[in-house]
Amino acid sequence: MPDIVSFLHRLSVEALPLVLAITFHEAAHGYVALKKGDPTAKMLGRVTLNPLAHIDPIGTILLPAFLILTGSPFLFGWAKPVPVNFRLLRDQKRDPIYVASAGVATNLALAAASGVLIRIIGFIDPAAIQQAFFQGLSAQPDDSFQMVLIPVALMCMASIKWNVLLAIFNLIPVPPLDGGRIAVGLLPYGPSQALASVERYGMLIIIALFMFDPFGIIRGIIYPVMNLLFSIFLGGLP
Repeated sequence: MPDIVSFLHRLSVEALPLVLAITFHEAAHGYVALKKGDPTAKMLGRVTLNPLAHIDPIGTILLPAFLILTGSPFLFGWAKPVPVNFRLLRDQKRDPIYVASAGVATNLALAAASGVLIRIIGFIDPAAIQQAFFQGLSAQPDDSFQMVLIPVALMCMASIKWNVLLAIFNLIPVPPLDGGRIAVGLLPYGPSQALASVERYGMLIIIALFMFDPFGIIRGIIYPVMNLLFSIFLGGLP
């Protein structure tokens, strides 16, 4: 039977970092598209840091919550995709790469900022960081100051996790993920068109890839890269 109390405790720590990671990711796409000549996202109210504009009730809230609550070995979800009219971009070959890269770059920047904040907390109170890392949600503050520092540290760790996950997941070179759009922009015309043609099946391919990992890509490449970035942004914590 799912532990509702533990789920709500985890939700209180992880929900805000996840929402911010998604919001900044999607807003970054719209902002760069606007700067490159496409006002579509701006006109539809998607160049905003208001999370309500980017959250998909099923893909962002219900499905991830269900997977967490049921102890699923993998987590999956999505936000509302930012609409981009690529025909309005000034450079049809180069600008889509910038638009697609914006979300990934933003997530990595947020992970780095969270890592800096963890270092600041560690400088102020090393014990708070140690408790947050080794005890996680069960950490017990020793004083009123740690009642603030430990939850903030846990949220920073969650921020690093979610932002790294979003960045690396979106770099998988399968459209409609950002990595797929980047690959379409970088490849020569023939391979580029061939890759673009699989977009209608892209999410099915991604789901199958994570469920079955037929070529060992997830275990051999994706997870090791994620773990490396976790270690870097956490500042070498064990």
